[in-house]
Amino acid sequence: MKKLTEDFFTRDALTVGRELIGKYLVREIDNEKIIVKITETESYLGDIDKACHAYGGKITDRTKTFYMNGSTIYVYLIYGMYYCFNIITDTTNKPSAVLIRGAEPVENIEKLSLLRYNKPYKELTVYQKKNFLNGPGKLCKGLNIDKSFNEKSILSNYIYILDNKDFDTSLVKTGKRINIDYAEEAKDFLWRFYI
Repeated sequence: MKKLTEDFFTRDALTVGRELIGKYLVREIDNEKIIVKITETESYLGDIDKACHAYGGKITDRTKTFYMNGSTIYVYLIYGMYYCFNIITDTTNKPSAVLIRGAEPVENIEKLSLLRYNKPYKELTVYQKKNFLNGPGKLCKGLNIDKSFNEKSILSNYIYILDNKDFDTSLVKTGKRINIDYAEEAKDFLWRFYI
């Protein structure tokens, strides 16, 4: 499998959000590779999307990452405790991004389990296994992603995405994004993609 290149990410967020489903997110920690399959994303387009942090051309210390080139990582904290991992899309000064909302383990589940729950996979309950990486905060915990990744590149040697030509794209569904009721008409945009 080949690494996705910058060209993949310098397209619009809706295309990238849909096409990231089924791809493999790779995180290298302590010379070990953890691989997960992306199962859920949400797209955000700053020009028209009231749910986007950069809506209306807003530029702050937090949102300046949105104005960088596609393939830049954007990480922010919600509720003062959970990190959310996003990838900037499109080209410089076109604020848009894709939030990686969920994934499922592919390789090195033991390392994932230790990072996520601080115990071996065989000791996890059925509930813990079911809720392993099914949310942006859970994903970041399992892959040890924090604010230090902000403004880094998804094209690096320690975090990157592999293409998955075997994935059946007909499995991708669309729906409303989650927890954005404040976003007026944007709350109804079908910009969530999932398996």
